Amino acid sequence: MSDVTVYGFQHSTYVNVVRHILIEKGVAFRFHDTEDEMFTPEHLARHPFGRVPVLQHGDFLLYETSAIAAYIDEVFDGPKLTPAEPKPRGRMNQWISNLSNYFYYWMIYHISHERRVFPALDIPSNEAIVARALPHAEEALQVMDRELADGRPFIVGQAVTLADFFLVPTLFSFCQTPEGKELFPRFDNLREWQARMEALPSVLRLRATLPPRTPIWHAREWAVSHRPLV
Repeated sequence: MSDVTVYGFQHSTYVNVVRHILIEKGVAFRFHDTEDEMFTPEHLARHPFGRVPVLQHGDFLLYETSAIAAYIDEVFDGPKLTPAEPKPRGRMNQWISNLSNYFYYWMIYHISHERRVFPALDIPSNEAIVARALPHAEEALQVMDRELADGRPFIVGQAVTLADFFLVPTLFSFCQTPEGKELFPRFDNLREWQARMEALPSVLRLRATLPPRTPIWHAREWAVSHRPLV
């Protein structure tokens, strides 16, 4: 049995960042679904802020996706996903930060939650939240499309890095929303990058294991605790 466990719920974008990286590295791991545990003392003992993902490696417990990704790439065998040189490594970290601040925040936290998460729980979408987020989501796509305009295959250059695996779950999820379906076809460079990423064996392997999307029941609490204010 693997001594690596990923704690999270199935369709979390950040949980899937970690799973993509582990699969790309060839690391065997166990997945522990936390859907029914998110607000329990048991899960708060893993993550004091009650979020996911959490990685357990033997007796070592680690939370926060960027910390987990860096740890995996340093500790385990398999292809190195962090550039050795400072400048491309800086670019990789820049794009990981871009994902968290300008992609996930608007595309998932604002738009995808309103279009896919809350309606599945019979919570009506807040159109003002979507309208406020949409220009920011489009700006993020424009910036990434320009970055890829030189024909590079991946976001930092010729080789896939941690940053690509941070980006792919959020963009995949955003593309399932009406807004994503309308915006994404406008960006040729971005679509080529996405097709390249989604053809990777590691990405195909994870997608094949994901169950059909079902309501995220614990997200009822999100509508109270951290739904964006307008």
